[in-house]
Amino acid sequence: MTKNIIFDLGGVFMNLDYMLTEQAFINLGITQFPQMFSQHTANDLFEQLETGKISADAFYRHFRQATGSQITDQQIKTAWNAMILDFPPKRMIWLDEIRKKYRIYLFSNTNIIHYQCFMDIVRKENGCNNFDSYFIKAYYSHELGLRKPYLASFQKILEEQGLVAEETLFIDDTIKNIEGAKEAGLQTIHLVAPATVLDLGL
Repeated sequence: MTKNIIFDLGGVFMNLDYMLTEQAFINLGITQFPQMFSQHTANDLFEQLETGKISADAFYRHFRQATGSQITDQQIKTAWNAMILDFPPKRMIWLDEIRKKYRIYLFSNTNIIHYQCFMDIVRKENGCNNFDSYFIKAYYSHELGLRKPYLASFQKILEEQGLVAEETLFIDDTIKNIEGAKEAGLQTIHLVAPATVLDLGL
């Protein structure tokens, strides 16, 4: 019996388009960007950013070094945030209803740059000043110090919240993260576009 749900954020509640960021960097002359980061892979620099091991300023500096480019911090920030689109209101309404039926949590691979961007979007577009309040706890990889799909990240959340893996459902749009959750013993749903949370029937 499912008592708890851990939701991913991007591709679940927030619309993303990874290709917009890829194209933005290519337009800046960073043609190797697809090998550095995508929905399914992140090199060491991006893993460090997403686990909070380096600051935004350090990331910008290391990114220039890694790519041999002279682009500005603002150009990197704008291109990096290009993938972040919107929070469809119907999904926010659904989220408000589903938390009455289950104990719900959020677990997102993100970073301080994206975090500040999407919190600004959800505040401006949805009038939501505290998105995290929808959840018993919202876990962000850059704060947790761990990211999906690694087993330790799921184990940390289960342990901290006292959750039974078999009673906990994990929903994500990235198959590698689903595989990591299965390794931790969680129930899983791989949410594949064009399906959305509105189609889940929970």
